[in-house]
Amino acid sequence: MDPRPSADRVALGTALIGVAAFVLIAANRVPWEPVPGGVPAPVSASSVFSADEITRAEHFATWGRIWSWSSLAVSLAVAAWFGFSRRGRLWAERMPGWWWVRVLLVVAALTLVGRLVTLPFGIVLRQLRLDEGLAAGTWAAWTLDLAKGELVTIISTSIALIALVGCARRWPRMWPAIGGVLAAALVAAGSFVYPLVVEPLFNQFDSLPHGALRTEILALADKEGVAVDDVLVADASRRTTTLNAYVSGFGHTRRVVLYDNLVDDTPKDETLSVVAHELAHAKYDDVVTGTLLAAAGALVGVGLLGLLLPRRRLAGGVADPPDVVPPGIGMSAVPTILALAALATVLAAPVQNGISRKLETRADQTALEVTNAPAAFVDLQRRLALRSHADPTPPAWSQFWFGSHPTVLDRVALARAATSGNGVAHTRGGVLEQTGDPASEQADGDDDRHRQERKDQRVLNSRRTALGAY
Repeated sequence: MDPRPSADRVALGTALIGVAAFVLIAANRVPWEPVPGGVPAPVSASSVFSADEITRAEHFATWGRIWSWSSLAVSLAVAAWFGFSRRGRLWAERMPGWWWVRVLLVVAALTLVGRLVTLPFGIVLRQLRLDEGLAAGTWAAWTLDLAKGELVTIISTSIALIALVGCARRWPRMWPAIGGVLAAALVAAGSFVYPLVVEPLFNQFDSLPHGALRTEILALADKEGVAVDDVLVADASRRTTTLNAYVSGFGHTRRVVLYDNLVDDTPKDETLSVVAHELAHAKYDDVVTGTLLAAAGALVGVGLLGLLLPRRRLAGGVADPPDVVPPGIGMSAVPTILALAALATVLAAPVQNGISRKLETRADQTALEVTNAPAAFVDLQRRLALRSHADPTPPAWSQFWFGSHPTVLDRVALARAATSGNGVAHTRGGVLEQTGDPASEQADGDDDRHRQERKDQRVLNSRRTALGAY
């Protein structure tokens, strides 16, 4: 009897270690009770918005959901056909060239096919945003951004899959463990370099000019205990009219970025509220938390791949007898891996987004405490809600599954709770630009590329996790 562990046992052990790491990281780094005394109940929509504002937001959200969910369903169906049908796997086997060239060709072809079949939905979504005054720029610029995004997806996915297939070819029994560790390392590396390599492809970044706003932002950073060398402004107004800010990267690549239209079109006290929120993400290293969780998830994913991939497709063609080929990963398995990754992304969304909502709530709470300006926070919510047509009452199941941020009514309730103890009058408020609802998230995807790239991670989360977008 061979004393070496089988690939199945190695895969199971890899998955279990990944689960244990994920649970340990989540238990120690996620603020499961982000608000002292508990999160207040959401306020009523009618106390925040007028009837006309609610109707307009719900109209936009309804059509946004229809097109974005249709796009998701079609993309999953196409991925499943290529990944689980015999014809799809045979097509992958016929790719010419060295094995790593074949992996690249399969990834590129499937990525482009997936984009082509969902392109009509993307066009309709952009037209909807144009009609609502939420998008800017020409169709040519939009198409160029789309092409850049696809190129980033193809390169990053190919790197991950070539590394995984290479491990399987070199270490046929131990590949789940070695590939899982390598995948986790790629997640960390991708998160680190993303602000320097990918973000400049879609935006130009300049330092916030010297003046009162910059001085107060740096003072706010000192107050929160966050070392900030610079605050960057992105030229986001060339593609969107909505307002936003975000934190990405970690260590020497960490950056706080404001949209130029946020700086130009928002009162200073409201801008400081946004910055305080982003600095809270930096203070608690939320991007690091997201990266560690994604790395653990990659370990789980590779372990499960080792258990789920049928043995007949592991090393050779779909017709190769299992007793004449060693365990490994062949071309016929590449579409299956991509299909499983797409399905896993959807199935894991409630866990990922549930954690994200906790981090976002803590950042909101910290911003309210540091600025001591709940009225400005609420005024900002309302301004951003009206600028983005954010739905104040998304379906509960949709918020649970897809909501990466607290709802508008949750965030207004948090701010109003802060006013109740000091007699500050309640002001009308709204939501920050991205609530995580699929309508706003999908509709904004082609304009806010840092979000789109996070959603488009197809294999092993090999790029950065961008927690912290407002």
